[in-house]
Amino acid sequence: MIDKFTTDRKAKLILDGKTIELPIVEGSEGEKAIDIRRLRAETGYITIDSGYMNTGSCASDITFLDGEKGVLQYRGYAIEDLAANCSFIEVAYLLIHGRLPNRDELRNFSELLGLFALIHEDMVHFFDRFPAGASPMSILSSMVNCLCNFYPEMNENPMGNIDMMAARLLSKVRTIAAFSYKKSLGSPLVYPRHDLSYCANFLNMMFDSPVKPYEINATLVRALNQLLILHGDHEQNCSTATVRMVGSAKVNLYASISAGINALWGPLHGGANQAVMEMLEEIHASGGNYRKYIERAKDPNDPFRLVGFGHRVYKTFDPRSRIIKKACDDVLEAMGINSDPLLELAKEIEEVVLRDDYFVERNLYPNVDFYSGIIYRAMGIPVNMFTVMFALGRLPGWIAHWIEMWNDPNGRISRPRQVYVGPKRRKFVPLGER
Repeated sequence: MIDKFTTDRKAKLILDGKTIELPIVEGSEGEKAIDIRRLRAETGYITIDSGYMNTGSCASDITFLDGEKGVLQYRGYAIEDLAANCSFIEVAYLLIHGRLPNRDELRNFSELLGLFALIHEDMVHFFDRFPAGASPMSILSSMVNCLCNFYPEMNENPMGNIDMMAARLLSKVRTIAAFSYKKSLGSPLVYPRHDLSYCANFLNMMFDSPVKPYEINATLVRALNQLLILHGDHEQNCSTATVRMVGSAKVNLYASISAGINALWGPLHGGANQAVMEMLEEIHASGGNYRKYIERAKDPNDPFRLVGFGHRVYKTFDPRSRIIKKACDDVLEAMGINSDPLLELAKEIEEVVLRDDYFVERNLYPNVDFYSGIIYRAMGIPVNMFTVMFALGRLPGWIAHWIEMWNDPNGRISRPRQVYVGPKRRKFVPLGER
């Protein structure tokens, strides 16, 4: 896929007195890259780039992200337009199929989601084998990984069954997530209903009870749709890159997604909104003096950092944060929460930080994680489920990247190089002489 974007321009590298010409690639939105695929073959050298901060691992037509301008687009559509006008299922279809569905396509896709909403009854018994304090993410990863055993047609003809597999994953992961929550409470499972939308169904499976039926709240359903849309994809982040790397070994979709879930589990990736809530709770419990914590964050000798500000890619406002802030206000109003101390803390911290030269000069603006935890908290979703919610939203992006990776004619198994810095060749000493 990269080759069709190769330009006539060349970059010149002077190495050991020799000039090497490297092709320049330009993406459809003007991103430029130097193609170094032949570098080692021609020079014997490799590049080194810890964290892959300047390394493009692929060409992709799924998501465009401009961190300097605060732009996020799925398949060419602005995230603001999608969040305001689409359901999560429409956006999932867009990510997976490359276009927004028409009415018939959306209806058929929704029917597939309903058809595959149940999980195999034998899998239900798996929940009983996890200890009471098991992480929902470990449960989710394990359950997704074993799906290939219950639905082996994926192994027989991966791309021939991809529509079915995508719908099955989207639907069953939602059910697995809700069931894991119910099992953690020791509450009876609530099975999916065919008369409810994707997000309404999830909330009902989470919170319905034989002794207290759950009432579907349209504002919460709309907010959950937006949250999942905002997390739908985000280019080559850690978990997405993991899905592509594992999948490059021609591993089935379920195993690749399971690997992505494990990558997302890390506190530096999917655990950020949980960390925001823990930080706000700490500040509130210590008397609410948030200015003290802001000063600590500015102290180079203090390891404390304000969680939820700044982003690895965005050097201005995260475009998702503006959308999610409005959704946060709507949810609190719908839930009748007139004053949430953590929300008030969050707003006051944001207001101070946005006027503080220290943070402005370092482009430390609020990101999507800053408010998402508060919304989930208001909905009644516990903190240990926050990263599961992230996975639910990111799932269509992972599926789209796996499909793209699988179909890439230039694709190869991922195999990064390294620069060895260990001991040189040693003389072997037999055991009796050591």
